[in-house]
Amino acid sequence: MADTIGYARGTDGYKRLTLAMLFAGFSTFSLLYSAQPLLPVFAQAFGLNAESASLAISLATGPLAVAIVFAGLLSDRIGRRPLMVAAMFGAGLLTMLTGLAPSWHALLALRLLAGIALAGMPAVAMAYVSEEVEPLSVGPAMGIYIAGSGIGGMAGRLGVSLLTSLFDWRWALVGVGLVGLAMAEGFRRLAPPSRRFVPQQVHAAAVLSAGRSLFRDKAMPWLYAEGFLLMGVFVTIYNYVGFRLLAPPFRLGHAAIGAIFLLYLLGSVSSAWFGGLADRRGRRLIFWIPTAMLLLGTALTASTSLALVVAGIGVVTIGFFGAHSIASSWVGRRARASRGQAAAFYLFFYYLGSSLLGSAGGVAWTGWGWTGVVLYCGMLTLIALAIAAKLATVAPLPLPEATPPRPMGAD
Repeated sequence: MADTIGYARGTDGYKRLTLAMLFAGFSTFSLLYSAQPLLPVFAQAFGLNAESASLAISLATGPLAVAIVFAGLLSDRIGRRPLMVAAMFGAGLLTMLTGLAPSWHALLALRLLAGIALAGMPAVAMAYVSEEVEPLSVGPAMGIYIAGSGIGGMAGRLGVSLLTSLFDWRWALVGVGLVGLAMAEGFRRLAPPSRRFVPQQVHAAAVLSAGRSLFRDKAMPWLYAEGFLLMGVFVTIYNYVGFRLLAPPFRLGHAAIGAIFLLYLLGSVSSAWFGGLADRRGRRLIFWIPTAMLLLGTALTASTSLALVVAGIGVVTIGFFGAHSIASSWVGRRARASRGQAAAFYLFFYYLGSSLLGSAGGVAWTGWGWTGVVLYCGMLTLIALAIAAKLATVAPLPLPEATPPRPMGAD
């Protein structure tokens, strides 16, 4: 029988679990996006244009988007911890092999497999923490996982850039893969065995019924669209800014370009600040602000001044993480009984935006240079702003009985 008492803050089990989740977040996002600063290097090494080079990202995030849905269902059968351990070891090994790939097509195949392997982490992390931690301690535990994700995304990109400058891109990917394997072993040793997991039989009829209910909701499909658009803009900017900064008039080196990923730290602050502001003032009233910041930051990157370009990327980062924080929490509040499935759908569209819209941004870069990228991202963000205006008109769900009043637009 499952243990009914979760780990509370301050206990040894809680400390081990949260450190394990820090490793998990770090590993997942360092492995997933470590190839991003290498896109110009891939283009040169394999004789590719920008949109072809971007497949190193799209062919990881696209399959991940699809696999997330199935990984969540699989974890209901076999357990959360075993799936996460397998995902981390598999992705670390595949990233190491990517550094040894003999051809471009072999590299893409390994990136695709790594994306599928990594789906086992974001799909299951929330369920594992929610089951094993007592309710009042879930928020801080997930906060540590998200912090690890942000730090890992930044460190993976920066580390690859530095190693490429010192050695070459193959050693850089092997190095990141080795770090991923070390993180996987740390997770395996630290993560407590599941005490509250109960295997579930997944019935297709129930899954389909819950899915139909989510898509009939007046806000949920629009929130999924926002995840798709916002992630598409963010990944496009970061995918192709390296190509621009390597070229005249900037002519930056790989290490200098990699340092731009330090701006991710702004995203960690932004997500927490905008999330708290939305809780206090209401999501409907606040959501358009970080979305508009995304548009402003995109416009700033059109400048020929390096300082303004870097400032623009910083504003894009703040806007994206702020908007993503609000949209993802909004999904959780409106889903209520189907939160796991609602989150899986949000992540599906989120990573699908990274894959499809990120690759399409390469066409804009190849055809029209950075002006094309700015116009493309500006158009996507204007659509996102229109959807934000639509969401502001959607009525909140009725409050359950005996629930204290909430701010206008809270869900």
